[in-house]
Amino acid sequence: MSGAAARSPTRHFLVGLARAAGGALVFALPLWMTEETWHLGYTIDPLRLALLVALACPFLVALSHVSGFEQTVGLKDDVVDACVAWAVGFAVSALGLWLLGALGGDLSRREGLGRVALQAIPASMGALLAQSQFNVGGDARDQRPSGYRSQLVVMLAGALFLAFNIAPTHEVELVAVRAGAGKALALAVVSLAAMHAFVYALRFTDGEEPGPETPGWSAFLRYTVSGYALALLASALVLWTFGRFDGTGLAPALRMVVVLGFPAAVGAAAARLIL
Repeated sequence: MSGAAARSPTRHFLVGLARAAGGALVFALPLWMTEETWHLGYTIDPLRLALLVALACPFLVALSHVSGFEQTVGLKDDVVDACVAWAVGFAVSALGLWLLGALGGDLSRREGLGRVALQAIPASMGALLAQSQFNVGGDARDQRPSGYRSQLVVMLAGALFLAFNIAPTHEVELVAVRAGAGKALALAVVSLAAMHAFVYALRFTDGEEPGPETPGWSAFLRYTVSGYALALLASALVLWTFGRFDGTGLAPALRMVVVLGFPAAVGAAAARLIL
């Protein structure tokens, strides 16, 4: 084997690693510039953060299978890529927070680790989605699995990304307080309509346009309703992890989920067209 051939696997891995770092930067940058997320590193319940990280692990493996920063074959490769993406997300988040002055100084080790671990979750998602973000190797859509389950994973990724960026802000709680039951219901209807406009009225630009024999309600249930359910689930998980439900009644908590579910739903629908 020639020297160039021997170096090619290493070069391929390094290029993929650099691509993953770029994807992590794209996803993590908004959170770096949000002061509320800095404080969450200290105020968040460690057990809830640990649970969120534990739930993120199998999701990252699924995301690697759908759209990793490099092509994978089999579960083992997906697990390895998910671990690499987590390491890249953690390192990029730590470096970014340190450069912005959000790490170091008189910050305790617990708070610093919490800040980095929290922001490493969306950063690791960005690392895995680097192939789609940068359209590597031509049309990245043609290189990934495109089944229904894969589309659900992509929608969940989009919902989590926007939910992570918006949930730490106080505006979610403020809007939920001002909105009554009627406005919350109207917002849920608008969220469903926006999702349906993305996933159906835009006629499935990812090649999954239904045939003339497929009833309209089928696409509505399979993609719009399922996607909105994932958006609400992602919103509830993030809000609960960040302690937004603590000391709050059921009705205000539901309104917060619906409020955050609107941008999460848009993120879920747009992810199928962008990623």
